[in-house]
Amino acid sequence: MPLFMGLDSSTQGLKAEIIDTETGQIIVSEGINYGRDLPEYNCPEGALPNDDPKIKHADPLMWIAALDLLFSRLQQAEAPLNKVAGISGSGQQHGSVYLNSQFEPVLSSLDQNNNLASQLAVTLSRKTAPIWMDSSTGEECHEIGEQFSRMQSDSGSPPIERFTGPQIRKFYKESPEKYEQTSTIHLVSSFMASVLIGQNAPIDYGDAAGMNLFNLKTLNWDSEFAEFTASGLLNKLPGAAPSNTVAGTLSDYFTKYGLQAGTPVAVWSGDNPNSLIGTGAYEHGIGVISLGTSDTLFAAMSSPVTDPQGYGHVFGNPAGGFMCLICFTNGSLARERVREECEVDYNYFDTQACTETPPGNNGKLMLPYYTTECTPLVTQAGVKYSTTEDYSQAEKIRAVFESQALSLKIHSGWIGEKFIKLRITGGASKSRDFCQIIADVFQTPVEKISVTDSAGLGAAIRAANAVSGQSFKELCDKFSAAGETVLPNSSNAEIYAKAEMAYCKLEAQS
Repeated sequence: MPLFMGLDSSTQGLKAEIIDTETGQIIVSEGINYGRDLPEYNCPEGALPNDDPKIKHADPLMWIAALDLLFSRLQQAEAPLNKVAGISGSGQQHGSVYLNSQFEPVLSSLDQNNNLASQLAVTLSRKTAPIWMDSSTGEECHEIGEQFSRMQSDSGSPPIERFTGPQIRKFYKESPEKYEQTSTIHLVSSFMASVLIGQNAPIDYGDAAGMNLFNLKTLNWDSEFAEFTASGLLNKLPGAAPSNTVAGTLSDYFTKYGLQAGTPVAVWSGDNPNSLIGTGAYEHGIGVISLGTSDTLFAAMSSPVTDPQGYGHVFGNPAGGFMCLICFTNGSLARERVREECEVDYNYFDTQACTETPPGNNGKLMLPYYTTECTPLVTQAGVKYSTTEDYSQAEKIRAVFESQALSLKIHSGWIGEKFIKLRITGGASKSRDFCQIIADVFQTPVEKISVTDSAGLGAAIRAANAVSGQSFKELCDKFSAAGETVLPNSSNAEIYAKAEMAYCKLEAQS
């Protein structure tokens, strides 16, 4: 029974997925919630409280305390940990951990009688870790952008506040002494992998591309980016490696939970690259739309073209090559606000409203910016309608669905590839009406998938691929198969082509 484990160190918790590659089943799924299970770290939503709302840091000791707690629970539940043949993982992207020269010596001599957090506390040169939610590096992004006109074309993204490079630059400027005491700067993914193998692990190409430090053309750190970001930074970064690299073998420390010493551990990657695998979209031509608090569209790419407007990002694809990702802040947040304003239940919102108004919604669109938006960049929240006419409940609901679908299509056009199919996941994928609108706007079949933790599943699939050589096609056919398919209605193609032009005009006027 070939078992492989995927770990997902996300913003709010740590999860484990153990898959049986012979039967195609997820046989174990267990998770730790930081706020509920580790309240002593004071990160109820995954971040430490701060008077400045732009500053979002977490305690990295919490992440490794979760490792101990998770493995302990798995052991108590009699999970077959002794049969796990390989491990990989997923980390929330962009977060950074700062470690002193004691890190590797302590890792190499972990004591099974003490927990990870108490032993590794002395290895932190910076007690907190900035995470992807942090937006306090606007000045640093401006400095980097002024210095490098090639940043976007070579790294895949313009300087982004949450990305690791600007975060490191801020630390370097504000805490030069602590920066000097730092020997290694890890991402969340490579930090967790290092703890598992008892030595510094490399950063995989997929996660490295989310740092504003990695050059997509050379597949290595860009020395000029690194040196401008912080003096001597290149010497503090782990090596970069392909996503199928086996970083090392499991530390003896973890045998106390029933895991086997010497178990291969593949490099971890970021949550988005892992989700690309977990949703079965490892080949170009398949787009994935995740309808969550924020909506995201991601897909494998045949070549690393970049978004000329700077909204989309290019990361490494764990299956080889590259992937794109576009994030829309006003996802279910906007949909929920519309539902509340209309004072309707979910059944009406998801299944009835769109039967009361035709495709195209009689030209009634909206810019549903209930909060600031990252795609396109909108720094002042505010909802705008395409007409001063009143919107009925049904029209307002269809307006938010159609407008979001149109925005997804418009702002993914820079990829330059027509999707053969779209895979839809997340809470709003339950709405067949919304799925039909997306299919009609893109004129592409929409497949609903029921993967609940695509990052953790993707990590487990990546472990099986790296350790046993099983192909992504074989693995994804077993674990990421689509369910219901919603076909596009060709008679609505012209309607939505006109709506797309109208939406572009509305957006340009905002």
